[in-house]
Amino acid sequence: MRNTVIPQGRHWQAIRKYLGKRFWWLGVLVGAIALLTATVTPAQTSDVIIRPTSPQLGDTISVILQTNDGTAPTIAYDGASYSSFPVGSNRYRALLPTTPLDRPGRKVIQFTLNGEPRSFAVELRNRRFPTQSIRVGGGTSTEATDYELNRLREFREAVSPQKFWSGPFARPADGRVSSEYGIRRYYNGEFAQDYYHKGVDYAGGTGSPIYAPAAGRVMVVGRVADGFRVNGNTIAVDHGQGVGSVFIHLSRIDVQEGDMVQPGQRIGAIGATGLATGPNLHWGLYVNGKSVDPVPWRQGGFE
Repeated sequence: MRNTVIPQGRHWQAIRKYLGKRFWWLGVLVGAIALLTATVTPAQTSDVIIRPTSPQLGDTISVILQTNDGTAPTIAYDGASYSSFPVGSNRYRALLPTTPLDRPGRKVIQFTLNGEPRSFAVELRNRRFPTQSIRVGGGTSTEATDYELNRLREFREAVSPQKFWSGPFARPADGRVSSEYGIRRYYNGEFAQDYYHKGVDYAGGTGSPIYAPAAGRVMVVGRVADGFRVNGNTIAVDHGQGVGSVFIHLSRIDVQEGDMVQPGQRIGAIGATGLATGPNLHWGLYVNGKSVDPVPWRQGGFE
């Protein structure tokens, strides 16, 4: 067995000098990796708070930034830009939506804070959504009218600077949950591509009351008679700062456009109008134009 000789003195110094010349590039590579890690980091800092730290598909990502100059930063995320709004002294928040159609994996959140470009990485986790088969009668139209599409598009794109809601959202109906958020569907045996269930359905008898889950301004009141063929009788409430709720398939509407509503206020009743297989309330929650999972908003809120 050969003995291992450890160089000492001048011989070891010469070897170290030789290796240093030959492998200088290794030090450059290590330095570049360290710089990249410092530039894009999953860690939080004293002036940046990102929640949840490990989001999954359908979650709303909250980004809170502490500024020195009182300037509201604009956040870039997944190819889109999002405005931030004041939530305290020189503190601003942006809400970033994710959906079941997003690609999971590493996402980078970028913004300029106090004149310095910043980047933070989050890992958007995958999530398994169930499938459901729906049978629709031959005489039932599955195509929305231009009128209802345009009215609801205006609602989804609304970004009011004022924040009306406060704390976790309340349950909008008393019945059991009959369909969860994110379900993929087959209609009459045909898979609906690029579709997911954009809300939570609550079962209940026709005429059962529904309630505002949070404060807001009624932005849309749509009725079957006016052309809401698929959604049926509809109420859309703007909660402010890009957050809004939509309630469809109603049998009765108890509010008017422009009304301010409070949490727990009765705003209508469960029905089966539009494209519905039976009496139920569909509650959809939108953040900056995209349908997100309402459950985290009920469990903890985004204060």
